[in-house]
Amino acid sequence: MWMLYQLIVFISRILLTVIAFFNKRIRQWQRGQSGLLPKIEREIDHSARYTWFHFASLGEFEQGRPVLEAYRRTFPSKKIIMTFFSPSGYEVQADYPLADHVFYLPMDTLRNVRRFIASVRPEAAFFVKYEFWPNYFNVLHKQQIPLFIISGIFRRDQVFFKWYGGFFRKILKKASHLFVQNEESVALLASIGITAVTLTGDTRFDRVVDLPNQKRDIAGIAEFLNNQRVLVAGSTWPPDEFFLKTINEQYPEWKLIIAPHQIDEDHLEELKQRFEKRVLFSELGSVKNREANVLLIDNIGMLSSLYAYADMAYIGGGFGAGIHNTLEAATYGIPVVFGPVYHKFKEAKDLIQLGAAFSVENESDLLSVFRKLESAQLREEAGKKAFDYVQKQGGATQKIIEFLKAESHKAESR
Repeated sequence: MWMLYQLIVFISRILLTVIAFFNKRIRQWQRGQSGLLPKIEREIDHSARYTWFHFASLGEFEQGRPVLEAYRRTFPSKKIIMTFFSPSGYEVQADYPLADHVFYLPMDTLRNVRRFIASVRPEAAFFVKYEFWPNYFNVLHKQQIPLFIISGIFRRDQVFFKWYGGFFRKILKKASHLFVQNEESVALLASIGITAVTLTGDTRFDRVVDLPNQKRDIAGIAEFLNNQRVLVAGSTWPPDEFFLKTINEQYPEWKLIIAPHQIDEDHLEELKQRFEKRVLFSELGSVKNREANVLLIDNIGMLSSLYAYADMAYIGGGFGAGIHNTLEAATYGIPVVFGPVYHKFKEAKDLIQLGAAFSVENESDLLSVFRKLESAQLREEAGKKAFDYVQKQGGATQKIIEFLKAESHKAESR
């Protein structure tokens, strides 16, 4: 199976080279990979040993960020290296101030992995949620470098728990310790012989719980909103935007802020064609602003602050692979709406059960929910439930840090 995996990685490199001609993000990723290992070897301090935090993309960064920041406070003398697989993470956080270095993750070939580990000499590695790279896991394990999984969550339908999942179980067992989100994950891991597990909860709650206290005014937004009711739609995709057009047409007295998941020129042009009375964020303050009731966000990194202006939130992705982050909206005490693909997300199911979130399957559902939430009283009741839920879920980061402190003390006493 190891030989097959190496072959798959080799073929993937060839396929990505071809796809890059047609896909801007793949081209961006490929540019990041070009000359990457020499760049890492050139820039790092070869006399140091690093703590390595790896994130797939921006979403995983936000999930692991509370641990990284608490780790920096707890162990201030340790150097930190941070890697991303996706351009959506690297391009936004390339200058993240709490890391000594930020790089793309070299592709998971055995040669790349050995060279990367030899250069960085990590004393510990932290991977977030779903990042399982066989060669990295295997080399870290062989070199006895502790590997921790943050905010892991496991379901019975995953390959680890299938009769044919032996290779993937072996990879997962290379991790030194897993910090998981729920009891189901603990039980499932125990069923395949993995017991180095601590139930901590989801570190994303620690990231979002204080967002309302840290909210910042964004220039031009208040003037655009003009004290009207506001729907903020975050991380949207075209199927979401199709339904949002209906809301915009039927409720023109509401202001609509759309922060699309992709902000390339083609997608922004498509949005400009779809919404007649719209203005780009970069154009706020211009004459185009005066009659617009739709604001299109054409940058990255602002979404969590935009929810502070909302009376209601719509979370994108629910008509595709799965919804994006609901907690960044819920923490502001507003009701949350999303599409039907949410069942992999415990917090979404919890919020629905509490009456703080609403799932819609079609245009009729969305209009029905929107009519209901036009009531200020119902919005306030649902929003309070959302806020209370987030506030009660914090503490995962502190549990992880306490574990790491105890491990550090053990190492020092040996």
